[in-house]
Amino acid sequence: MRPLAEADISEFRNIRFVLTDMDETLTFRGRLGARTYDALERLQRASVKVIPVTAAPAGWCDQMARMWPVDGVIGENGGFFFERAEGHGLVRTFWHGADDRATVSGRLAEIARDVLAAIPGATFAEDQPFRLTSIAFARPEDVDARAAISSEMRAAGADVTDNNLWVLGWLGGYDKLAMTRRVLATRYGVDIEVERDAVLYVGDSVNDAPMFGFFRHTVGVSTVTRDLPQIPTPPTWVSEGPGGDGFVEAADAVLMARSELSRKAAANVVGGHTTSCR
Repeated sequence: MRPLAEADISEFRNIRFVLTDMDETLTFRGRLGARTYDALERLQRASVKVIPVTAAPAGWCDQMARMWPVDGVIGENGGFFFERAEGHGLVRTFWHGADDRATVSGRLAEIARDVLAAIPGATFAEDQPFRLTSIAFARPEDVDARAAISSEMRAAGADVTDNNLWVLGWLGGYDKLAMTRRVLATRYGVDIEVERDAVLYVGDSVNDAPMFGFFRHTVGVSTVTRDLPQIPTPPTWVSEGPGGDGFVEAADAVLMARSELSRKAAANVVGGHTTSCR
C-alpha cells in the first residue's frame, strides 16, 4: 500500500467506473462535504460512471440514487441496486427474486430476535427500520461483543460483516463484489473478469475487503489503516486525507489521467493535420 500522491498519472488512464464505499469514505464523521459532492459531479461531467457500494440501508440508498450525482447505488452490502428512472422514479433490482424476498425477510427477522435474546446488550442499529435485505446491529466498541453477535448470526446461517457503524447480517451468499459483478454485467455490459482495469474502488473498512482483493485499482482513505489486520489484501494506494477528503484525492487522480489522455489525443489530431498539410 503506497501513498496515492506517488501514483503516476497514467495509472488511472483506463478508469471508466468509480465505485466507492459511502460511510466514512464519501462522508467523514457522518457528514458529506461540499468538496466531495463536487467531486462526484466532476466525475459525472467527465463521463465516469459513479456507483456507491455501501452497507447503508435501502432508505438512505433510495435518497442517494434519486438526488445525488451518481449513476446508481448498490446497498446493504449487495442486497440491491437502485438507479434513477425517468422523471422522479427509481428502478430497484434485488439480489433475490421477488418470490424469495418474503421468505428471506421472515428468516432474517427470526435471526434478529434470536440475537437480541442471546446477546446481552445487542441492539438494532438506528437505521434498521429502513432496511429491506439485511439486519444491522449497532457496532459495540467491545471486540468480544462484536464477535458474539457475528457468531450468533453465522450459526443461524447468515452471512456477516462489520464496518465502522454496524455488524451486518444477510442471507444469500453475496457481498459487495458479487453484486458489483452482476450490476456491471447486466446494466453496463462489462465483464469485470476481463475489464477489471476499468474500475477504481475506494473504501475504508472490513466489508470492502472483497473489492480490495479483486480490483487492481483500489484506494483506501487514510482511516483504512485501523482495519488493515482484518483485510487480507490491502488497497493498492492510500490517501492522505480521511473520508471525503480521501475520496476527492482519488477522484482528482482519475480526472487528471482523463485530462492528460484528452490532451494527448488532441495533440495527435493536430499533429496529424499538420503532417497532412505539408
